[in-house]
Amino acid sequence: MPILRSIEERFIAEKPFKGLNVALSIHLEAKTAYLCKVLASGGANMFITGSNPLSTQDDVAAALVDDGLNVFAWYNCTADEYRMHMTKVIESGPNIIIDDGGDLVNLIHQEYPEKISAVIGGCEETTTGIIRLKAMEKDGCLKFPMIAVNNANCKYLFDNRYGTGQSVWDGINRTTNLIVAGKVVVVAGYGWCGKGVAMRAAGMGGHVVITEIDPIKAMEAVMDGFKVMKMTEAAKIGDIFVTVTGCADVIGKESYKNMKDGAIMCNAGHFNVEVNLPELEEMAVEIKEQRKNCMGYKLKNGKWLNVLAEGRLVNLAAGDGHPAEIMDMSFAIQALSAEHLVKNKGSYDNTVIDVPKHIDQQVALKKLEVWEIEIDKLTETQEKYLNSWNLE
Repeated sequence: MPILRSIEERFIAEKPFKGLNVALSIHLEAKTAYLCKVLASGGANMFITGSNPLSTQDDVAAALVDDGLNVFAWYNCTADEYRMHMTKVIESGPNIIIDDGGDLVNLIHQEYPEKISAVIGGCEETTTGIIRLKAMEKDGCLKFPMIAVNNANCKYLFDNRYGTGQSVWDGINRTTNLIVAGKVVVVAGYGWCGKGVAMRAAGMGGHVVITEIDPIKAMEAVMDGFKVMKMTEAAKIGDIFVTVTGCADVIGKESYKNMKDGAIMCNAGHFNVEVNLPELEEMAVEIKEQRKNCMGYKLKNGKWLNVLAEGRLVNLAAGDGHPAEIMDMSFAIQALSAEHLVKNKGSYDNTVIDVPKHIDQQVALKKLEVWEIEIDKLTETQEKYLNSWNLE
């Protein structure tokens, strides 16, 4: 992760977070651990938890503790334990919050309002978290500025598309050990994550079907060469289903009734609500583990439907998450955005704000440098041309 490494070198010298408490909730695996160490190198007192019960890697969490950081997380924690971990992090009295899905921000607003005055601001990693933040902003209850890291070009164009596209199939393939070629792959949602999942499915020989609620995204999918139909219709022909919407109840009982025997469902959205498990459990006459991270549900009609990783993020709950080269960019934006908030304390309203353009550009240029790629620069004449309305 050379971009983060270069930031770490500067942080060691400048200590931008000296004396500040940073609360972080992101999938706790090796790449996240390095982000935590980079922030700590800048003087931050780190208070860390995971953002999903099945994505925490215990050896990584233990290694961070050995390095003197405060970690509250373990693999496969219960709902009560997960909440306890979040609570411990918030009780630290954070000055900066780095969130993934909005759980920390939600908790401090609802249950720890006395801690809010110390918060300079925060950063949000995911589409789902930004949806929640925008709702808070709309209702007038967001009490500190939050930078929408997910919306940075160097995040969603690469992390969401190429990172999700690769890591989702890594999780599916290592869990099922089945071939993709020749199968019908139904991808629910054609945002940047869905685009990546669909692209990789097609690349492995799958016949891709997209389900959407947005007419423009549906048109994109058609022009990218994919079939588009409603989920209840796609359910009749799908072999593998991947939900990537950020919404709830994307696949439910009406779809289950139509599915093939042996159909496989998984989720790549943040929360485990896209595949409606309570409805599937209610319909099932038998439930058993088919293999690790794969639960089978037998319906009255005799068909077995399979759900990977309890409907949680399949790329992390059944895999290792995005490749390090991808997370190097995303986490560099996190680190630089957190630093920006500290340097500009009090300059922003309590709204969801964009990542400053210079941070996006800085990360992109550093990535090109790592790849040993040089690009052109505008000449003075070209600058003048692009900034002129009179072209005579």
